[in-house]
Amino acid sequence: MVYDVEVKRVAKVLKIGRKYLNHIQNSVLEGELSPAQYKQLKHEVEGAIDPEHDSVRFYVLRTTQYMSVDKLGVPSRPGDAEAFL
Repeated sequence: MVYDVEVKRVAKVLKIGRKYLNHIQNSVLEGELSPAQYKQLKHEVEGAIDPEHDSVRFYVLRTTQYMSVDKLGVPSRPGDAEAFL
C-alpha cells in the first residue's frame, strides 16, 4: 500500500495500515493478506481518506514467484541490511 494523504490524515491512515501490513518507508507498507483482510483494509482506508484530496494505491501481486525487490541505500527495517546492493 502506498499513500499520499493530507497531513491531518497521515497518522490515521498509517495506523490503519499497520494493523495489516509492515511499515517499510514513509507512506509505504507491505505484507501478505488474506482476501478478507484486504477487503477490510480497503474499507477502513476508504473511510479515513478524503477521495477529493488523497490518493492510496494497493499493489496486488497474485504470486510471489515473479516478484523481486531491488533495494538501494539505507535499510528501511531491521533484517534488510544483507539484502541491499
